[in-house]
Amino acid sequence: MPEPTVPYEQSLLRLSEVMGALSYLRDLCGQKDGSDWRAKMVGLIEAEGVTDRRRERLAGAYNRGYHDYETTYRVCTDNARAVIARYIDEGGRLAHDITNRFGGG
Repeated sequence: MPEPTVPYEQSLLRLSEVMGALSYLRDLCGQKDGSDWRAKMVGLIEAEGVTDRRRERLAGAYNRGYHDYETTYRVCTDNARAVIARYIDEGGRLAHDITNRFGGG
């Protein structure tokens, strides 16, 4: 039987991927708060990972975001800093939209 999905599933997976990218890129560029992004992801998995399969999808999206940039960037560049800025904005929008539309916030 297929696992039911929530209406914000794609947004949540994208947010997870963005958090993984930020975890890698912010450490690479000297902010040294990658562990904070990982901790936020753990909190998200604890809140949303109601089944093993769901936890795996969320963690997989985070890992994909992290590893995609890990294979691309070895040093911080202007482009990496631009990606960080875009992802901070996108992640904020996603979190806001998910919370306001579906979280009763």
